[in-house]
Amino acid sequence: MRLVRGGEDTFLELKVKLSNTEKIAQEIVALANTAGGVIVFGVSDQLRVEGVDDPETVQEELARICREEIEPPLVPLIDRIAFDNGRRIVALEVDGRRRPYRTRDGRFYLRFGSEKREASREELSALMDEARPLGYENVPVIGASVADIDEAHLWSFVREFEGDAFEEAALADYPTGEVLKRDLLLAAGNMGEVVPTVAGLLLFGSDERVAQLLPRSAIIAARYAGDTTHAPLVETVQLTGNLHTLYESALRFVERYCDLWETRPRKFPGGVEGEGIDDAPIAARANYQRDAVRESLANALAHRDLALRDVSTRLHVFDHAIEIINPRRSAGFVPPAQRAIRYGVPMRLSPQLAALFSSHAYGLKLPHGGLPMLSRQSRLFSGKRADVHAFNDEFRLRLHGA
Repeated sequence: MRLVRGGEDTFLELKVKLSNTEKIAQEIVALANTAGGVIVFGVSDQLRVEGVDDPETVQEELARICREEIEPPLVPLIDRIAFDNGRRIVALEVDGRRRPYRTRDGRFYLRFGSEKREASREELSALMDEARPLGYENVPVIGASVADIDEAHLWSFVREFEGDAFEEAALADYPTGEVLKRDLLLAAGNMGEVVPTVAGLLLFGSDERVAQLLPRSAIIAARYAGDTTHAPLVETVQLTGNLHTLYESALRFVERYCDLWETRPRKFPGGVEGEGIDDAPIAARANYQRDAVRESLANALAHRDLALRDVSTRLHVFDHAIEIINPRRSAGFVPPAQRAIRYGVPMRLSPQLAALFSSHAYGLKLPHGGLPMLSRQSRLFSGKRADVHAFNDEFRLRLHGA
């Protein structure tokens, strides 16, 4: 009662009764995403104890809301309090230790004073920065819908599993929303309004809508006439689209300025008989091992930390090196993790996205072996070890050309 007498604030919400479960779910989400708090049922805004008629039913309904209407589910702490005059109230304590939370239809709320409101894009990004980055791929994309999915791409992927996971009879009418949410776990919400997750939109979204809804997923590609970013800029482009499109666009950009080989040739083209390549008036095209470059681009796309707002993915092509700079939270990642990934220990931010992206069914036919493979292939091809660094929330990989 000391808590109630203080009135509603950031940590306390008063309700006379439990009537609108959708709004109650929103209130719980707002408290959980802010700093936790308590919702008391049976007390009016004028701080009068009215009581609830059936506290047991209220408790059961609150437990159901926390379990079914909120993602991830909350474990409720519920108290029933009886007064000498026979009136009874119910108090729900909300703990936000696993935030961010969202309603079943994929909406995030925050509490400001005694009011709640839907979180803005900036506020949602800030919540993600505080959370473990592992869950960002499962966040529904605000403003997205099933109409933003490239159905030809999605169903081309699904049909690769025909006879096993894919059943023609059950999915004959191609229910995109159902498959996206129920089978692939790449969407949230009710079946009437399915919202693709970050992973779902990046993997199977139409190129135009991915660029609009997830602008930070773009790659800034640049070619420099030298070996540093202070050299003259030859070309810069912004690559956009889903992961399939981004990978192919990035690879085409590299191939525009470099030669890729399966194995190192006995002699690289561009030299003049009796004259070294380094003596030529124009720098020869750099040469790289093909699988090392392809794996580098695939790793960059599959393991980006998109929860970071101010760090973009950059692809730099220099005269004698290729550098890929990716957003990656430095805290907790270096230095031990930098050694571990060289041995092939995975440090995946988005395991579900990475698994589908690297699947043969996705259509890219990517090389396998991760950082150990690309490091070895690059070293054997060029004679120089690939450089790996992580600092200031950036992961940098540099491959040296031959």
